[in-house]
Amino acid sequence: MKPPTDPPAPTVRHFYDDLAAEYDLIYADWEASIARQAAALSALIGGTVDSGNGSVAYDVLDCACGIGTQALGLAALGYRVTGSDLSPVAVTRAAREAASRGLALTVTAADMTQLPFRDGSFDVVVCADNSLPHLLTPQAVLAALGEMRRVLRPGGVLLLSTRPYDRLRRERPASTPPQVREGEEGRVVTFQLWHWQPDGERYDLEHFQLLPDAPAESEGEKDSGDAWNVRTRRTSYWALSQEQLVEFTTRAGLREPVWHEPDESDFFQPVLVARRPEAVAKVTGHDHI
Repeated sequence: MKPPTDPPAPTVRHFYDDLAAEYDLIYADWEASIARQAAALSALIGGTVDSGNGSVAYDVLDCACGIGTQALGLAALGYRVTGSDLSPVAVTRAAREAASRGLALTVTAADMTQLPFRDGSFDVVVCADNSLPHLLTPQAVLAALGEMRRVLRPGGVLLLSTRPYDRLRRERPASTPPQVREGEEGRVVTFQLWHWQPDGERYDLEHFQLLPDAPAESEGEKDSGDAWNVRTRRTSYWALSQEQLVEFTTRAGLREPVWHEPDESDFFQPVLVARRPEAVAKVTGHDHI
């Protein structure tokens, strides 16, 4: 196995370590999102991987599993799921969430540019929710995709989702709309500020969460209105176009890349599906693009 090139900056791990305890608060209904995303991914898997007997008992790697949003739902549907993520805090929570649901989920903390699994271990690799664009160089992206290909069995498939960057690169938004979670303890509001870099492809992100502050001690404080505990986290992304990602996956040795848009797949982001060839293919372009 080649050593990784240009691994993700430590700040990416710190971003998700810090966010892990509150990641579910991004969603209006995390449990509903788990089920909905798993159903959409399962439909894509079923349309590309032939088990021969109608079973969903495939070996699936979620190589950016976070706290388990995709992995938990797929495990609940009967897939044999392994989860890995750069953040040890996030995978620890994913394991805890799986145990509380009675689901089997093996997890490990790992960099997607150097996955700690044997060649050909999985039928499916999932890299969802805009995880790959944290890698900011061609060398790092190719290293990660090469690792995903390596751990796939011949004929296995990769499901990779990102934000709709073709449109976003044209529009260059400065922020995202607020997402509001209503709970027993009050509202949680999440939004992002985007700072585009001069190349027009990469952007620095500030992630804001406004959480209800502790209850006021006095009646006077209660009358003063809502109080917020503001959490701010920062990270960076490469807004890879669909054409760029197709080229990267091809250079990494994956074949038959096809984009599935949300109105077709019911997944909340565009999903690129690509396959590891049945026959051994020569992999080129890992040192340049």
